[in-house]
Amino acid sequence: MASSASQSLPSKNNLIHVFWDEGMLKHDTGRGVFDTGMDPGFLDVLEKHPENSDRVKNMLSILKRGPISPFISWHHGRPAHVSELLSFHTQEYVNELIEADRNGGKELCGGTFLNPGSWHATLLAAGTTLSAMKLIIDGHGNVAYALVRPPGHHAQPTQADGYCFLNNAGLAVQLALDGGCRKVVVLDIDVHYGNGTAEGFYHFDKVLTISLHMNHGSWGPSHSQGGTIEELGEGEGFGYNLNIPLPNGTGDKGYGYAMQHLVVPAIEKFEPDMMVLVVGQDSSAFDPNGRQCLTMEGYREIGQTIRGMANKYSNGRLLIVQEGGYHVTYSAYCLHATLEGVLNVSDPLLSDPIAYYPEDESFPAKVIDAIKKYQREVVPFLRDA
Repeated sequence: MASSASQSLPSKNNLIHVFWDEGMLKHDTGRGVFDTGMDPGFLDVLEKHPENSDRVKNMLSILKRGPISPFISWHHGRPAHVSELLSFHTQEYVNELIEADRNGGKELCGGTFLNPGSWHATLLAAGTTLSAMKLIIDGHGNVAYALVRPPGHHAQPTQADGYCFLNNAGLAVQLALDGGCRKVVVLDIDVHYGNGTAEGFYHFDKVLTISLHMNHGSWGPSHSQGGTIEELGEGEGFGYNLNIPLPNGTGDKGYGYAMQHLVVPAIEKFEPDMMVLVVGQDSSAFDPNGRQCLTMEGYREIGQTIRGMANKYSNGRLLIVQEGGYHVTYSAYCLHATLEGVLNVSDPLLSDPIAYYPEDESFPAKVIDAIKKYQREVVPFLRDA
């Protein structure tokens, strides 16, 4: 239920500009055994692919009709132009996607289906994210949220991966750099490693990519990166890709400890003039595609922390990009909580319908302390943090 605590009406500077287009619902990922699309012939009920339109419909409706709705300003998305995709992706890869669409679809890698209607939805996701970033760059708002699907953070410059075709956040980061931003932080809290975004900026020192994810390792040819602490970037980019693989079961306190001891000090040393939060609710305690234990309170605190960093270093400028989150109900609640944190409301607007979940914070804290020690010894710009 909604909190009974009174909240002040939002000011112009405390709105979240949400970008959305209905056409993204037309990406039909099908049914089967989990995300395989396979019908074994002996199941009466085949489940929807985890990355289905229902999850985003609930995110959309909770922002329109939930208690956060007065704080939301709605904007239409748009499809990206093919030429815009080349700031992050290669022409050869884009041509592969166009050809797959022209031929009626293709499974590009495990669980990642480009079906009829998917390519237009993919272009909408990319263009909608670019529009959200442009609003910030042009000074028409400080905080924008791209409510998009299909997701993008696994998409690498040359290949699809993990339900992702185009890297929406990566394209927006490049737009910010091209638009005059000096340095950009990308904080990815999806339960899976944001390998595509990391790969795109692996040789750059103007983009600090930070990923908090469960310690899942590589999952095949499309996802060769392991998300380990040793994957730090190369050349000029060495030290500017910070991976924080958290043990399974890490919850609100563990994530809070990682934010306090790893994320915030890195952002403070980097001093960005643009912040990007890549958000996936699959880190929640009830997600079928993750094994972490965040609740609404944990998401709320992350949102509050990242907004504080944006206010301190990037003049309040913060782009939020939607990624995973596959529990059709709880993902919407956790999104609501994240945006409450970004708004820094005095009291929760919406109570948690299903948490509490027990958490052993001692083991994640030991892992985080070990990561901190390693980063301080190896990463040049963090040595005196």
